[in-house]
Amino acid sequence: MAITSAIVLYAVTWFMTMLVALPIGLKTQGDLGEKVEGTHDGAPANYNPKRKALWVTIVATAIWAVLVAVILSGWVSWHDLDWTARLPSVADS
Repeated sequence: MAITSAIVLYAVTWFMTMLVALPIGLKTQGDLGEKVEGTHDGAPANYNPKRKALWVTIVATAIWAVLVAVILSGWVSWHDLDWTARLPSVADS
């Protein structure tokens, strides 16, 4: 795996983890009954982006390490995932 591939894999893993983690533990202003004038009831009341980013970075790094280990070990290769080789050719029809 090239360094560029590893960086792209980490970025994708981090953002996917962030999208999953965003709603976890979120309390809205409507839930708490402490609505700030001019905001929506669904606006977050206790959002802490630094804490969320720290946890996402820790979890994403662990997931990324497992993915890199699987890729570098050869347990799963591109040939295992290449389903197009199993399709019948046009000449067989």
